[in-house]
Amino acid sequence: MKLIPLVFVVLVAYSYSAAIFAHGLLERATPAAGSTVHGSPAEVKLFFSQTLEPAFSTLRVLDANAKQVDRQDQTVDATDARALRVSLQPLAPGAYRVIWRVLSKDGHVTQGDLSFTVAP
Repeated sequence: MKLIPLVFVVLVAYSYSAAIFAHGLLERATPAAGSTVHGSPAEVKLFFSQTLEPAFSTLRVLDANAKQVDRQDQTVDATDARALRVSLQPLAPGAYRVIWRVLSKDGHVTQGDLSFTVAP
């Protein structure tokens, strides 16, 4: 009799953990989070664990004064639907913040931010 409640608890825990891992989580970024790059990068590209919904996914790059410095041409990459990219204006040396919000094909929204530094 005690085995049935234990099996139920295990199945419920497994279903919740599967739902957590189904979200489109950020796997990596170019430039990498916390990195210092020499010279201005041409773009920021974020890679997620799930396919993205282009119409509901956003990516912005801000300078230290919170001025948007990307070209506002964000798009889901044509060769990898798990990647979101935006091109950049030439960046001066300094700190930059990347802010993203994505809707993955499974219907879950995730959001976050990261930073990188441009060195001369």
